[in-house]
Amino acid sequence: MVVVVPQSSDLRPFEILGATKAVDLESALSSATYGPMPDTVAIAADLYASDERIRSGVLEALAENPTTIALWGENVPSELDSRIVPLQHRLSRAAQVFKSHALAAAAAPATAVAATESFLTGGADTLRMRGNLVSMA
Repeated sequence: MVVVVPQSSDLRPFEILGATKAVDLESALSSATYGPMPDTVAIAADLYASDERIRSGVLEALAENPTTIALWGENVPSELDSRIVPLQHRLSRAAQVFKSHALAAAAAPATAVAATESFLTGGADTLRMRGNLVSMA
């Protein structure tokens, strides 16, 4: 798994979750050339809303590529309403433990990790993903 993060980010939480490579966010966004599109892009809704370069990349991926987009957070822009659906993913006990360790490494407030995660998804694998996830629509 490759993560794209601000340059000063602590990578330990991502490594706990399985990241094998980190790319600087600004370098990735300002690059004139792109590598192959990933199978899945997960992004925070507030980052989508606040950066035009990210927003246009997500919209391009939804329109032209076999890429699945997953968003989490509040205030998802209405322009995505017809392209994404709300889903819940059930976490295994092991995934809950890994997530709690990653959150602790990120110095996030101590809270219990829920058995499910809610997010919005759209794109190439949305229908396949529905077989493994619980639709909230």
